[in-house]
Amino acid sequence: MTHLIDTFSADAWAKVWAYRGTFLLGLQNTLITAVFGLLLALMLGIVFGLFGSSGKKPLSIISRIYVEFIQNTPVLLQMCFLYYALAFSGVGADIITTGIVTLGVYTGAYMAEVVRAGIQAVPRGQFEAAQSQGFGYVQYMYYIILPQSIKIILPPMVNQAVNLFKNTSCLYIVGGADLISLTYSFVTGATTGGAYGPAYLVCGAMFFIVCFPLSSLATAWETSLKKRDAGSAALVRKLEEGKA
Repeated sequence: MTHLIDTFSADAWAKVWAYRGTFLLGLQNTLITAVFGLLLALMLGIVFGLFGSSGKKPLSIISRIYVEFIQNTPVLLQMCFLYYALAFSGVGADIITTGIVTLGVYTGAYMAEVVRAGIQAVPRGQFEAAQSQGFGYVQYMYYIILPQSIKIILPPMVNQAVNLFKNTSCLYIVGGADLISLTYSFVTGATTGGAYGPAYLVCGAMFFIVCFPLSSLATAWETSLKKRDAGSAALVRKLEEGKA
């Protein structure tokens, strides 16, 4: 009840405003972790997505091992393992670096499935036509297959980027400097303690400000692509009916 009352307390909101730099620092660290983690996830997703759709058994097996292992173990476990493995190895465990690597590898497994599904959604005739024209693997993937699959790949990729941003909260488990961790430190600090309601509302608002536009973009993008495909299909039917 006390924490609920604090939500409407002018003093509590004043305290949050006075320490706004703490929340901005947390948002900054969260964005850094998310951006670099996303870059790593994209690289891994493209590589293992191509492996999975290559049709070559050894590469497909490597891709499946990576995807299945990462997707079927908790990201919290992966983060703890990497953090303490680095700490006990003597290398030193930087929290932000741990977050970037862990979230990049974790999200990369989902990106790989998105890329694989997007490539496999392209009709086989496109592959055969490219090969019949003498295109090599890299050439037909770059010039023909990937441009067609990009419209299928991008919306779910944006959703995965949103999930990665939200998963930065897992850094809390290793004492991170992310937005969630610094918010918790603020509400439990000796000099900043209290103001639970305002602090967590501000924290939630910051996540919402970043995630909602991206989620809306992915939804709008997917809807637009479906309408375009439906329009193309209707046009093809009309042309076929006209020929008949």
